[in-house]
Amino acid sequence: MNKYEIAVIPGDGIGNEVVPAAIRVLDAVAEIHGGLSFQWTHFPWNCEYYLNHGQMMPENGLETLQNFNQIFLGAVGMPQLVPDHISLWGLLINIRRGFEQSINVRPAKLLRGLESPLKNPKEFDLVVVRENSEGEYSEVGGRIHQGSDQIAIQNAVFTRKGTERAMRYAFDLAKERRGHVTSATKSNGISHSMPFWDDVFKDVQNDYPDFGTASIHIDALAAFFVMKPQIFDVIVASNLFGDILTDLGGAIMGSIGIAPAANLNIERKYPSMFEPVHGSAPDIAGQGVANPIGQIWTGKMMLDFMGYQEIGALILDAIEDTLQSGGKTADLGGRANMAEVTDMMIHHLRKRA
Repeated sequence: MNKYEIAVIPGDGIGNEVVPAAIRVLDAVAEIHGGLSFQWTHFPWNCEYYLNHGQMMPENGLETLQNFNQIFLGAVGMPQLVPDHISLWGLLINIRRGFEQSINVRPAKLLRGLESPLKNPKEFDLVVVRENSEGEYSEVGGRIHQGSDQIAIQNAVFTRKGTERAMRYAFDLAKERRGHVTSATKSNGISHSMPFWDDVFKDVQNDYPDFGTASIHIDALAAFFVMKPQIFDVIVASNLFGDILTDLGGAIMGSIGIAPAANLNIERKYPSMFEPVHGSAPDIAGQGVANPIGQIWTGKMMLDFMGYQEIGALILDAIEDTLQSGGKTADLGGRANMAEVTDMMIHHLRKRA
């Protein structure tokens, strides 16, 4: 039996509810499979930890996490207590950068049993590959002067290495899917970084001659997500563009509460980190009504990355079975609570097995 040590950071708000729910599902599927097991180690690093210690995680936090196979993260943020730029940069982005998690992967598909807000979604099934380490989220910049003369400068940083790495990952992923890659650009308005992005995409696509490709400006691409999402297979995007597109992907599925994400160290030198797209939702925290699907689907992505794609597929099937049998929380128009949805999912896992 393969045993995996997973660092668990539930974070804030509903993270403390949906993470245990997802762990129940992952332990159940591991028991069903019989060939793997998990050792979960929890870390209380969140906004409350910041208020007590003045930092989102200890100084040796990365050194501690480095010993684990993967990191399972809930939701980070409590803006009424800690500004978002402190909570995110102090924990989430600190881990992403420290562990060279240069690729962010977020799928979006029309799930069985869930009605998309789109009138005619046509069975869309797409994946956004987001460059996760540089781009528009660079730390380069600052502020000068005061009052009406104050100036804020934020520099986007695009390296050939980082850009090409994301694009090659997108093409390799498309090889396992339908063989088409779309590049998100804005070279008609951003005069340096986006023409550079386009040039690298052209260079990389030459190494994948049998693939279909397209390069679409981000504003039109966002519109196409709403009008005809079924045309997309794999989309590769910069840090900011990918961030926006993937939230839109969650919306067209039916709720951002079901959208998963993976922050990957593709060289496997460090642990990767798996987190849902949704936030900490403090308005519903502690009520037991949060949607656990995003966190559970995130666990499915962790299994995929660890080489257990068949088991991951079983989880996604169980998610859809649960939705079809009425296992929906309020954000999906249902009446089930979080525990009921989780119980139904484990039932369907065992039934399929």
